[in-house]
Amino acid sequence: MINNFNLNNVVHYRDGQFPPQSIDFNQIITALLEATNAIARYDQMLKNMHNSEILLAPLRSQEAVISSRMEGTISTMEEILRYEADAFNGDNLNVRNDVIETVLYQRTLKNAQLAMQDGYPLSVHLLKTMHQQLLSLGRGANKSPGEFKKEQNYLADTVSREILFVPISPEKLLDGLENLFHYINHHSDPVLIKTAVSHLEFEALHPFQDGNGRIGRMLITLMLWSSQIISAPYFYISGYLEEHKNRYTHLMRQVSQTGDWHEWLNFFLNAIASQSQRNLQVAENIRDLYEQMKQQFSEILASKHALTVLDFVFTYPIFRNSQLSEKTDIPPATANRFTKALYEQGILSIMEESSGRKSTLYSFEKMLELVRV
Repeated sequence: MINNFNLNNVVHYRDGQFPPQSIDFNQIITALLEATNAIARYDQMLKNMHNSEILLAPLRSQEAVISSRMEGTISTMEEILRYEADAFNGDNLNVRNDVIETVLYQRTLKNAQLAMQDGYPLSVHLLKTMHQQLLSLGRGANKSPGEFKKEQNYLADTVSREILFVPISPEKLLDGLENLFHYINHHSDPVLIKTAVSHLEFEALHPFQDGNGRIGRMLITLMLWSSQIISAPYFYISGYLEEHKNRYTHLMRQVSQTGDWHEWLNFFLNAIASQSQRNLQVAENIRDLYEQMKQQFSEILASKHALTVLDFVFTYPIFRNSQLSEKTDIPPATANRFTKALYEQGILSIMEESSGRKSTLYSFEKMLELVRV
């Protein structure tokens, strides 16, 4: 492949530049303080939510869509949520590969978080497990899921047909990963600095044949959460990185080219600050909608199950009636009565009428509007 590409602008991975030997904090202190303050405000919102898992679950779908889109996998949040609704009934025929790959991103991140809650540390083993899950189906299934690269890989611009970056060689990869996780787990750098440095180094190592970008962005969330910078595993940065993709990739190459980390660190810290502000606004909007809907659900349903149904539709803003019944243990007839009442009051919309063994597919549009990308 490399013989068909231009090598004039290629940058090679350079040994000895990780971790940075000295960081001049005078050059990054403003960005560091802004990022620290912004993510602290966002985390305070997480702590104040009565159940962040319920209220912010759709944000995981949003992150999966954006992060996958950065790698050319195009899907919508509606497709992902509908897939999950149909998967509950075992009905996922003729689904596009892009949708499957995005769903796998979402599930891989959640499974990694569960594994870490059970005591598994960020490690080479967890990395391989995540990769195995991410590429278990779809187009990635033939790209050695769970296995490190055995041949040299490259980062290329397929439009200009230029090789932009040559990652570490397969022969040196394990030593590189060992250094990376030693830095992650033992170095005294501030967590936000450590996350910025580790993300860039992971992408420079590019340890897998495919899926490196998605795994690398998952590591950002996992590092921030495991270091207790955020109290719940809901911080997603792909929106900012997608908007600034050219600068993002340019600065990562520049570190290998010049050995100067400061411009990259400022960029990453600005990304943290900007995304924290966005995440905070979305979280506040979701919380406000929840409080508004709490009263309406109570009045419309007039049932002890009103709060249970409310929590369900915030967690699954696209769902089938059968899913509501089974997830909440509400009898099917009662669930049907609830969703019909919410539909008649304009709270729910019908995406698909019931047909055969498939129950009606509903959407909670007010929630989707807050997190749609």
